[in-house]
Amino acid sequence: MHRDAWGVPHVRADHELELARGQGYVTALDRGWQIEVDRWRAEGRLAERLGEAGLPWDRLAHRVRLADTARRAYAALAADDRAWVDAYTAGVNEGLERGRDVPEMHVLADPSWPGGGHLPPHEPWPSWAPLGVFLVAHVLFSGFGHVLWREHAARTLGAAVATEHPDVSVDHVLDLLAVDGGPTAGSNAWALAGGRTTSGAPLLAGDPHRLLELPGVYQQVRLACDAYDVVGLAFPGVPGVPHFGHTGPAAWGITNALAHQVDVLAERLTRTPGGDVEALGPDGPERVRTATATVRVRAAGGGVAHRVETWETARGVVVTGGPDPADADRTYALRLAARVDADLGVASWRQLLRSRSAHDVAAAFAGWVEPVNRVLAADRDTVLSLTAGRVPDRDPAERRLAVPAWSEAARPRPWTTLPAPVVVETVAVDANERPARAEIAFGHTYAPPHRAQRVRALLDDAGPLGPGDQRRVHGDSHLGSAPALLAWLDEHPETATAVPDDALARAAGRLRAWDRHMDADSLDAGLYAAWRSALVRRVAAHPALAPLHAPHGLDPVLAPWLSVVARVGDALPALLGSTVLDIDGRAEAWAALADVVAAAAVADDDATFDGRVPGPGTDVGTRWGAGHQVLGLHVLLDVPGLDPGSVPRVSSVPLSGDTDTVRCTASTPGVSDTCVRGSVARWVWDLADRDASRWGVPFGASGDPRSPHFADQHADWAHARTVPVVIDWSALTREEIR
Repeated sequence: MHRDAWGVPHVRADHELELARGQGYVTALDRGWQIEVDRWRAEGRLAERLGEAGLPWDRLAHRVRLADTARRAYAALAADDRAWVDAYTAGVNEGLERGRDVPEMHVLADPSWPGGGHLPPHEPWPSWAPLGVFLVAHVLFSGFGHVLWREHAARTLGAAVATEHPDVSVDHVLDLLAVDGGPTAGSNAWALAGGRTTSGAPLLAGDPHRLLELPGVYQQVRLACDAYDVVGLAFPGVPGVPHFGHTGPAAWGITNALAHQVDVLAERLTRTPGGDVEALGPDGPERVRTATATVRVRAAGGGVAHRVETWETARGVVVTGGPDPADADRTYALRLAARVDADLGVASWRQLLRSRSAHDVAAAFAGWVEPVNRVLAADRDTVLSLTAGRVPDRDPAERRLAVPAWSEAARPRPWTTLPAPVVVETVAVDANERPARAEIAFGHTYAPPHRAQRVRALLDDAGPLGPGDQRRVHGDSHLGSAPALLAWLDEHPETATAVPDDALARAAGRLRAWDRHMDADSLDAGLYAAWRSALVRRVAAHPALAPLHAPHGLDPVLAPWLSVVARVGDALPALLGSTVLDIDGRAEAWAALADVVAAAAVADDDATFDGRVPGPGTDVGTRWGAGHQVLGLHVLLDVPGLDPGSVPRVSSVPLSGDTDTVRCTASTPGVSDTCVRGSVARWVWDLADRDASRWGVPFGASGDPRSPHFADQHADWAHARTVPVVIDWSALTREEIR
């Protein structure tokens, strides 16, 4: 095994299975804590290690049958694919002998923590565990949480509006809340055909957006054997590089297609006098498969047992609710492709590594299951754009809300036949926007078009481009959503109770003159963010939206999808212009700005980075980067009572960018300016010369906080820089790992 200057592992072996074992070994060595946590998540045993904080996840894991689905998919693997997974798992088990010796694991043994006093025993990974880890990374990646939000909105706000306005449909109300932002993931990806590059060969680039977990979601890695030599971004705990890879002659990258990949069914469960559970299906009452799991919850005295009852109807696993009468209108099941077909697409992961052309990549993705992705693939002559995954063949109208389990529409649908790949002649951009081609629009709602439009504008505005030019795109901070909000400040409403004073007028003037870039050192971006948050909070508290604040009654793990303030922030432009809800957008916008001005302290003369706005009078504010910094989510942050010093942290770095900028460093207006979601990697694949390719991750290559490579890429990431992909073996440092 070799490493480059950033600690990225380059694993070389004679044969594929030996290489898979080596990848598993080095993953356990570098990311031992991370993959052990994800293994516990797959098994529904997080609370056994972390106490009560892990219980919500464990309940979800058992309800959606993560471990059982992974076991089924593993059992259904072809012999050669199973041998590949087995080799990887064997490497993990070997590497964990050293990889578990990390500070976090010793925190679990702290005797001052109830239930502590010894290290958790090393339990060898079961053969199916890598498939379980992949499910952990994607079970909340689909759109079912958004369907449940719309169900809640229809049941509360929709019903209230219908009472006041009988001529207004629930669909109209839902359209006001149509933007699927909130706790989800997106990505940017773009492709330049050879005619648009300095080399004359295609170039691919992009960045996936997820929760900014510490250690990072993706692991930079190189895998080389007699059959292939691939660099790419791996999921720690999962073999191969299924999302982003470069084999030399071919490369690929993905974005979330925001497809309706999971059917959500509204179920009615009842318990019979004999204790069985029945569901109401299209043909009447039917038996429900019931199981009970015991979750051990770490606590003083050895822990307590918590029983989790789970149900699976003929349509899918029940994710929330149950046969209790109180859950009668809040019980939902999910039809998951991986469970229906006992298939996670493992054959695709392995086949991708052998790709020698763009068409090879497309052929490999033909076996992809979930999540449904948009794919850009290229070789030295060709760029292809395609959709990969399994999508239920449903009418678009059936994607808006849950399908009643007792209706004909609830019967299982076949998977949609996906269109053939399209050749890209010049430029292609995917950024989770609504596709221009209706035949690949498999979702209900999409991300706003701002990122996609901005990427295309930046590419169209330039001549031939090379790998080094992509930082201009990766790092762009222009906020395309700002003009729609700022339009509400075009003039002060005459109906206002007070004439705007000089401070308010100056603040409005600054916002109008602002260049719309969310730069870390921008005072005006900081003012805009403060005003936007104040506006979100005002609208979320508007009496017209009061019904949305009713208890949703769903499982607590789904709470992020039901945050009214966050959802109002996503849908703010539509809500401000709503005549049905009687929200006076202009009055609310000016009142929010007045709130900001009134709350600001008198400025001093110190114009430090995180200080007040300099200047006379009451012009005050803070630079955007003062509060917009990455948190670095760590699983131990959820554990109450832990010494904060025992949780690994990274240095605070002021960040440019925001949710709707290409440089995605997402915040939640009205809740917090802190960045907890954003670009979890950046990549540039050069098809002319793989050595010219670039990549980068937040934090670093290692998950061990004692390593020099734990956070040595963090500053580069914060400034949208990438580091070189090193291919020359002689430029690497050899490391004996056994």
